[in-house]
Amino acid sequence: MNDTRSWDLRLGYLIHDVSRLRRVSFDRELSPMGITRSQWWVLAFISRNDGLPQTQLAHELDVGKVALGSLIDRLQTSGFVERRPDAKDRRVKRVFLTDKARLLIKKIGPVTDSFNSRILEGVSREDLELTSRTLYAMKQNLIALAAEQDEEEEIPGTPAPRISVL
Repeated sequence: MNDTRSWDLRLGYLIHDVSRLRRVSFDRELSPMGITRSQWWVLAFISRNDGLPQTQLAHELDVGKVALGSLIDRLQTSGFVERRPDAKDRRVKRVFLTDKARLLIKKIGPVTDSFNSRILEGVSREDLELTSRTLYAMKQNLIALAAEQDEEEEIPGTPAPRISVL
């Protein structure tokens, strides 16, 4: 295998492993607070977009409606969110944070800051900025590639799926 191909494979594995290890470790950090990383991810998004319709929330988070519905069910049972019917269309359910969720978000902020500080220990600000710019450029290239693939697969008369940029 040539050196370039070997580097490409190592980079892919490294990105995957860092993402996986970060998810597992962050779940452990949040466990004592009675919430999972997936639930936190939804709460954090809702905190910036309180009152979105559940279907739009699923679309924005790029998750299936059923998977999000289960997450919202657990969050609602725990008292972190409430569903309210839309004022104009009662079939539409909007998702809102509760005061309990707002308190949790305030508690999780320092936990997240501490976690990020620990996993970035020994990484210079310059390296971090370069890594961020590189990953952002890769993300933009992947979004463009997905859009090109969607155009190639598009069936006349049907809309192409939207690509999340989260």
